[in-house]
Amino acid sequence: MAGSPTARRRRLSIELKKLREANGFTCAHVGDALDWSGSKVNRMETGTGRVQPSDVDALCRFYGTDDELREFLKSLARQAKTKGWWQAQGSGIPSWFSIYIGLEQDLSTLRQYQSEFLPGLMQTPAYASELHHATNQMPAEDIERAVHVRMERQSMLTRTDAPDAWFVIHESTLRNVIGDHRLMREQLERLLEAMELPNITLQVLRFDAGPYPATGPFTLMGFPDPEDPDIVYRDGITDAIYLEGAEDVREYTRAFDNLRAAATSPHHSAQLIKMLLKEYAR
Repeated sequence: MAGSPTARRRRLSIELKKLREANGFTCAHVGDALDWSGSKVNRMETGTGRVQPSDVDALCRFYGTDDELREFLKSLARQAKTKGWWQAQGSGIPSWFSIYIGLEQDLSTLRQYQSEFLPGLMQTPAYASELHHATNQMPAEDIERAVHVRMERQSMLTRTDAPDAWFVIHESTLRNVIGDHRLMREQLERLLEAMELPNITLQVLRFDAGPYPATGPFTLMGFPDPEDPDIVYRDGITDAIYLEGAEDVREYTRAFDNLRAAATSPHHSAQLIKMLLKEYAR
């Protein structure tokens, strides 16, 4: 069972929707039977509203589940109410990104394409700080908190149950100078260190790679439990979208497969990064 509060909340929502659909009820039907609104039932199934253990108990009794399943779902509701470590950073982490961090804690696979900046899970503190300052959206203390959280997130790549992570980055992310050449040298050295990890694969999509899917940055998130479907994540300046539909996941998986097929090999990608390290040393 997934461990973070966010993942538990998502699993609970999935299970509640499955129970309703298995019984052939609409949200409005369930709401009428329990003296709730249909929108409350919908919010519980989409994860947009907090679910109390007492609500889960009422739903399970209405659906006629056995005691074991009812207690399991009630425990999910209780555990989903706890806060993740990253939420202690307050305004340094926007709510829409807090959801992503929560899901990230339980990944078994990560597939990410970056076309503008280097992956956050491989950034140095200086590089991350420069990016946050460039947006001019946060006060200095919030930037410090945001950078701290980003560095803490990177520990997931070296834990004993680290996800299998595959990154495709466009060559422009390596040549786009953030800060100065010294900062870029440190950043590229960090990339090379990360590429030594057995669970990490990184490829560079060269300028001369030819046509490839024009998708923009995106992340494919996979989970160890088959009951938790994959998610496509895309973010912007002030919000993010989470796509869970089978067709969406299938199309983005195809796009990622095409991107890594067009990208240069991990070995030649490392050679390119080493060449750029020398250029930034001049």
